[in-house]
Order: sequence, then C-alpha cells, then structure tokens
Amino acid sequence: MFKFRKAAIFAAVLAGVISMNSFETSAATASDATNSSTSKIEIENLTLVKDWDKVFPKSNAVNHRKVTFVNRYGITLAADLYEPKNYSGKLAAIAVSGPFGAVKEQSSGLYAQKMAEYGFLAIAFDPSFTGESGGYPRFVASPDINTEDFCAAIDFLSVQPNVDAERIGIIGICGWGGIALNAAAIDTRIKATVSSTMYDMSRVMANGYFDYDKNAETLAAERQSNRENLNRQRTADYKAGIYSRAGGVVEDPSDMPQFVKDYYAYYKTPRGYHKRSLNSNAGWNTTTALSFMNMPLLTYIDEIKNPVLIIHGEKAHSRYFSEDAFKKLTGDNKELLIIPDANHIDLYDQLDKIPFDRLNKFFRDNLK
Repeated sequence: MFKFRKAAIFAAVLAGVISMNSFETSAATASDATNSSTSKIEIENLTLVKDWDKVFPKSNAVNHRKVTFVNRYGITLAADLYEPKNYSGKLAAIAVSGPFGAVKEQSSGLYAQKMAEYGFLAIAFDPSFTGESGGYPRFVASPDINTEDFCAAIDFLSVQPNVDAERIGIIGICGWGGIALNAAAIDTRIKATVSSTMYDMSRVMANGYFDYDKNAETLAAERQSNRENLNRQRTADYKAGIYSRAGGVVEDPSDMPQFVKDYYAYYKTPRGYHKRSLNSNAGWNTTTALSFMNMPLLTYIDEIKNPVLIIHGEKAHSRYFSEDAFKKLTGDNKELLIIPDANHIDLYDQLDKIPFDRLNKFFRDNLK
C-alpha cells in the first residue's frame, strides 16, 4: 500500500481513481496524467451598457465603472464597481448581489453604491446567465454556480491593487441572502457576511411558501407533483429546442397576497423596473427549480466561523427564512436584526428602512 499525503488522496478521489472505502492503488495511478493539457482562465468579451441605467440616482461621492471577472466554471460576470472618491491606502471591499431574479441596476447596485459612500470598495454583479453577465443557456439559476459567483467576486476583489485581500465581505439580498450564507460556509476568504430580507431558495422551491403549515404527507405529495411537472417540462423544452419561461412578477396582482402586490410595486413600476430584470419581465426558465429542490443551500452554515449579520423586516412574509437560518448558526459573532414595521420589499430600496448605518458599523468592526 502506498502512503499518500492528504492532498494527493483528495485529488485522486476527485478524479475517480480510488474509492472512499479504499486507499490502495497502483504506482501508475499516482502519477500526474494532466501534464499534457492546460486548463486556462479566459474572460469573455461582454457587451456592457455605457450609460447610467440604474433605477437609483448616481452618487457624486463615488467613482463608478464597469468590470468583468470569470468564475470557476468559465462564465464571465459583469459588475458595477463603486469606489470612494477620496481614500488612502488599501480598502476593505464588499461584493453584493440579489435579489433573486433582479439585476445589478436594481437593489444590489443601490447597496454597493451606498457602501462605497461609507468608504468601502464595492461591486454589484449580475449572476451567471443573467443581466449583462455571460453563460448559456440564459435565464437559469443554480445553487452551485450561483454560490461560485460570490466566490469568483472574492477572487476578483482579492487581486485589486487598492483592496486589502484580508478585509473582504459580502451582502446577499433576498434569494441571494441564502446564497451568501452558502458561500460563507465554503469560502473562508469571506470575513463578514450580511443577508438582507433573505429567502432560502432551495427551501421555497422544494416546499413552497410557509412549508411549516403543511403536514409531511401533503408536503411529500406536492413535491412529487412538482417533480413530475418539471420533468415533463424538460421533455417539452428539449422537443421544442427552447427553454420555456416561468413568467416574472404577475401583471395583475389585485387578487394576490399582499407580498405579491409588494413585488409588483417594485418590479413592475418605475420604482424598480429594469429591462434586463427577470422579475420585471418573463422570469426564469421554468425548469430552474429542479436543482434547487435537490440541493439544500444551508446545509453547512453552522460551520461558518466568521461574523454574520442577518437583517429582516418585522412584517415580511419571508421573515421565517432568516429566523430559521439564524437558529442554525453557531458562535457568538452572529446577529439577527429585525427592522420594525418593514416588509420584504422595503429592504430593497427604502433608505429610511434599510439600516445602512448598522451595515457600515458591522463591516467596520469586522473588516479591520
């Protein structure tokens, strides 16, 4: 039997040359068979809008420019970089994304610009397959690839000459709040994490809203029905040669619950409408839900060692996602902040409700 170092064993397991139950192998297997080829990071040349087309006004206190970076799956991401106009030395940096189905010209850009006003270098990026970012097919999400998007943002920030690589944090909004926590669980370079008005997308796609109101038998039946419908749609999409879209926010919310009316008030009106936003238009590919149903995002968040601040509105329909995630976190450097009288959408863009001063203090305290 050969005695391998741990790294060599792990690499061999990934390559499928040894099983998890046995570490016996041949000398030939131990040799590096990859020297004949090169895996190269290449950035796609994206077409980026030059004009200011955000749903919020431009700040005079920060510099703004478009940037691109590539994730580990070779998808090139587009981002808006916001930098304070007056600073010295290397900056702490923050990567922002969300809400789920939104683009960087909406809430994430507002958050990033505001954090730059506080003196951080901040980027708001479009996730893979959406907005100005690359990736095909379009309009699909993935719990794994979207987690990687956050990690790729850390790659980019960590090599910027005016950024201190040891002082990088992230903010995830709505569905990207859960993805931010998932990223923090795997990427130890993320020194501080904020989730704002969080959704756990794997939970809601698997169980629907308010799953705690359903008994186990009903929940299992609904999940099975959803699987059958989505897999029929896969067949239909393949036959048609095009992916069907699930539809964005409804055009007429009059008979819908209040939180749907709130979504309409943001995504379908001048307040937050954007032509590249999936929620403002035709929505995600219908089969996007399949991977989220099968991969719980928050499995390992109890292993997050670095500080976490979870923010949610008191009156938000989605508040239970944040409360349950917070219960799973461990350590004395985690905090749940409930904003009085705020609903889910208030934390997208309402400056009197979003606790930016608290975000500034959290990152100042933990990115130092």
